Amino acid sequence: MTPPIPVIDPAAEYSGLKPEIDAAVGRVLASGRYIGGPEVEGLEREFAAFCGATHAVATGNGTDALRFALMAAAVGSSAVPGERPEVITSPLTFIATTEAISQAGARPVFVDVDPESLTLDPAKLDGALTARTRAIVPVHLYGQTADMGPILDRARRNGIAVIEDACQAHGALHAGRAAGSLGEAGCFSFYPTKNLGACGEGGMVTTARADIADRVRRLRDHGQSEKYVHAEEGYNGRLDALQAAILRVKLRGLAARNQRRRALAARYGERLLEMGLAARYGEEGRPAGAPLLLPVERPRGTHAYHLYTVRVPAVRDRVRAALLERGIETGIHYPIPLHLQPAYAWMGLREGSFPEAERAAREVLSLPLYPEMTDDQVDRVCSALRGILGRG
Repeated sequence: MTPPIPVIDPAAEYSGLKPEIDAAVGRVLASGRYIGGPEVEGLEREFAAFCGATHAVATGNGTDALRFALMAAAVGSSAVPGERPEVITSPLTFIATTEAISQAGARPVFVDVDPESLTLDPAKLDGALTARTRAIVPVHLYGQTADMGPILDRARRNGIAVIEDACQAHGALHAGRAAGSLGEAGCFSFYPTKNLGACGEGGMVTTARADIADRVRRLRDHGQSEKYVHAEEGYNGRLDALQAAILRVKLRGLAARNQRRRALAARYGERLLEMGLAARYGEEGRPAGAPLLLPVERPRGTHAYHLYTVRVPAVRDRVRAALLERGIETGIHYPIPLHLQPAYAWMGLREGSFPEAERAAREVLSLPLYPEMTDDQVDRVCSALRGILGRG
């Protein structure tokens, strides 16, 4: 019986790094330093260097990173007395992005996505900017940065902050600069399925600004400026030393693992195009009836391929079910845009408010992709798609 192909396989990564990870865990357990300490400080230094950032502050998870970064950037203080401040972001993301905005004291405001990259469309920003806007949170989706040049330009012209949601973009580049080094702060998740994943929860804020780094450090540790001296009320949002030690092991191989992701993504594209199953978005002379659209990589960017997400117009759910019958898992990121979620019914937004995000939610399908995946497994997924879609 042919073994199933998972959409991602964290256990396979552990198997390949078992001696190093087990040694790191043993080192922490023997030290008795389980919260903070040298492992967390070491990870912060090493991840800052990886991102080309001046500071990195570890947090308990990616949502903490987003919340604390937004609070440190003072997005909850309104420029218009008596009115709730606003933060602009994409509706095609996980709810943690907007939870953090709300919990920082601001109101999320959505801007539709670019139809090719599915990241926030800078051309639509002007219609959303108001006197109440305090920040923009571009989401680096699926492993690719948003179009940061025009986003940063509009932010600077309007005197507002840019806080990157880089939770899916460890190692992604925009014009040669790493995700997390482009705005006032970058926010990362180390959830186990990420390109850099813990064996539990974890997060990080990267920034060039000492004031943001200092406030994030206070917020994650009950507002303490020193032991038992609380400059403000804060949170319990610290990273534990076990996760930090594991992440330090994995960080050493992250660049190589991202290269393997890129190689697998390239193989997917080559095979699906060869089979006549796919076209590139917006491609002139799209093959008649090509049922899949491939992910787009921007010319000035380097995609980290956290996910390999194709678009399947009209028949996505049927294709997904048929793949599962053949032992191939897939994912949908994300099936319901945030403006249509029950949690945001109070906004009064309806179907048609953000058509590109809504169209993407009906079409996106994440195929299996993880560094331990073999070329033969990619070929098996492509062959299964050919059989399902009737191409031989």
